[in-house]
Amino acid sequence: MTLPQDLQTHLDQGLQSLEVAATSQQKQQLLDYLLLLIKWNQAYNLTAVRDPLQMVKRHLLDSLALLPYVKQPEITDVGSGAGLPGIPLAILCPDLQVNSLDSNGKKTRFQFQVKAALGLDNLEVHQTRVENFHPATRSQQLVSRAFASLKDFVNLTSSLATDDARWLAMKGQYPHQELQELPKGFGLLTSHALEVPGQEGQRHLLILQRQTEKG
Repeated sequence: MTLPQDLQTHLDQGLQSLEVAATSQQKQQLLDYLLLLIKWNQAYNLTAVRDPLQMVKRHLLDSLALLPYVKQPEITDVGSGAGLPGIPLAILCPDLQVNSLDSNGKKTRFQFQVKAALGLDNLEVHQTRVENFHPATRSQQLVSRAFASLKDFVNLTSSLATDDARWLAMKGQYPHQELQELPKGFGLLTSHALEVPGQEGQRHLLILQRQTEKG
């Protein structure tokens, strides 16, 4: 199974629009990941998106729109599904340790296959519910693309996070109501409107952090 040339063109144009510098090897890894996703999606329901071109826009480029806001040296992808945004981040940031969490066995088996096929030594896949995950060290950075409400995101993962951790929550429309429902002790650090090439509709990134008492 091969990918049509126009997918490579759309990926190249999208990366250029996002101002993402990628080597030829990294571009090939992104396309190889897409090829595996298309193949596995025929047998398992890994994503509702079926059209390969839409996968480039709604999965690859959408995930990589996060890059300017991701810090080294590690990130925990919560409810990662088919590995989004964790796998594209792992491909573009070989020095970033990516811990990918999902409770669905089919989806984590797919991620293990991607890790092996692409040689992603900086990707660790964990099949577990987030509340049952007990890492040796806490994470300074947690990301969620379609996991839960902001309240549930921070509540379920607060035990995994360092005191100064940042929560990166990807949303569609700006979540005014969800921000009002944040638990005590958490607040919005910054928000960013994401411009994803070729994708209609709003995309926002909310960066949350624990609030420190003053005075």
